[in-house]
Amino acid sequence: METLVALCKRRGFIFQSSEIYGGINGFFDYGPLGAELKKNIRDCWWSDMVRRRDDIVGIETSIIMHPKVWEASGHVAGFSDPLVDCKVSKQRYRADQLFFAEVVVDGKTVGYVSALESERTSAELQEAAESFKRKKAIQGALGPVQPRDMTEARPEEIALIPSPATGEPGSLTAPRSFNMMFQTNVGAMTDASSVAYLRPETAQGMFADFKSVVDTGRVKLPFGIAQIGKSFRNEITPRNFIFRSREFEQMEMEYFIHEDADWAKCHREWINWCRDWLLSIGLPESHLSEYNHPKEKLAFYSRGTTDIMFRYPFGVQELWGIAARGDYDLKQHEKHSGVPQVIFDEATKKKFVPHVIEPAVGVDRIFLALLCAAYAEEEVKDDKGNVEKRTVLHLSPRIAPVKVAVLPLLKNKPELVARAEALHKKLQRKYAVFYDESGAIGRRYRRQDEIGTPWCVTIDFDTIEKDGLFTLRERDSMQQKRIGEAELFALLDEKVY
Repeated sequence: METLVALCKRRGFIFQSSEIYGGINGFFDYGPLGAELKKNIRDCWWSDMVRRRDDIVGIETSIIMHPKVWEASGHVAGFSDPLVDCKVSKQRYRADQLFFAEVVVDGKTVGYVSALESERTSAELQEAAESFKRKKAIQGALGPVQPRDMTEARPEEIALIPSPATGEPGSLTAPRSFNMMFQTNVGAMTDASSVAYLRPETAQGMFADFKSVVDTGRVKLPFGIAQIGKSFRNEITPRNFIFRSREFEQMEMEYFIHEDADWAKCHREWINWCRDWLLSIGLPESHLSEYNHPKEKLAFYSRGTTDIMFRYPFGVQELWGIAARGDYDLKQHEKHSGVPQVIFDEATKKKFVPHVIEPAVGVDRIFLALLCAAYAEEEVKDDKGNVEKRTVLHLSPRIAPVKVAVLPLLKNKPELVARAEALHKKLQRKYAVFYDESGAIGRRYRRQDEIGTPWCVTIDFDTIEKDGLFTLRERDSMQQKRIGEAELFALLDEKVY
């Protein structure tokens, strides 16, 4: 992750927000290449989810909505994380991410150890238990640790569990609820009547506009409403770069089905669609898996939730959640607004509230997954046969921020530069392209490899003096061939769709 974060800053993918003022935790800015890559993710999803399907329409709802929207959805009362404070260090932890274990020697509990959630949580707790036993000079056989998170701590245990910040027991508070919505005020007055919230998800905008879409969109079941937009959550512990941040972008779709439809079949179809889409933008199947939420951990209204998981450098984590939410959301808005949220069934002549399947994914998490999967360091030979290391991003042409780089062989030859500039201008009409005339041609190739550019086009003297063809160099194989302008545009049209 450190290498990837360094690449993102060095090449202009991602910067820490407000960095000149020391930064602000949980917020990030996307640089020139990052903005292009992020836009490509959004555009691919929108094209495949909305434009290329007849059963889904897209909308865009406001970030700030009527506060009763969040009362109806349950976010005001229940959108919270369990929070634990360290009274000595003043640090805060999510209770479900702070783990502890009893130190058991010869079957007797002699103390407690703690560790923050990671891929090595169990190992760290075991190591801490061994260290505890040595420091206390306790004789006997140390048993294996049994990790639990702080939401499972009994009241009498809390005072005995050491804080990760100090290593000493007695400073941790009992878990308490912490609402993660950002609160703001609308209008000139700052009182209870002006309170509003930055949305913590985009989904409720689609539920609130359901009736308007049905009345105006000429839709019929089954159909979906899709949206891309910013969401905000006051995360206690933002972490793992852009994986968990306080401002992020979501791509969500609510797929409405008949109350008597086979919801499990529809749910499975959307899981498959989402997985296939991730493969289509270049994520490797070897990094993907599925996690089915156990029934006892589902919300009371949920029929089933499956997460598509991705193997990040910091562990296997949720990438895309596909939930069968029943008719809960629409019925809640019907109850709180007094406005019916129904569909009329021509076959049965009945009105009913449809059920919904919700695939929801974060743009930033896909962005990070793409970089993690694409990043590679390879040993290659230069023109003289010397072995050197190249850093390369094996990004899909659909997603790559720059599709093709145009390189005149020499910058001090006007005829080469003029031909290269003409091709560059023509390509710019349709694609994100880059013009580079600085440095040796091999060095220019390496710069493009590092940002994931799939192809480089070199204009040389043969281009001017002979057949008008130029050299096309492919990023992954580093193979080169002579190609004409028409063939180049045909290649781009096929690969960048």
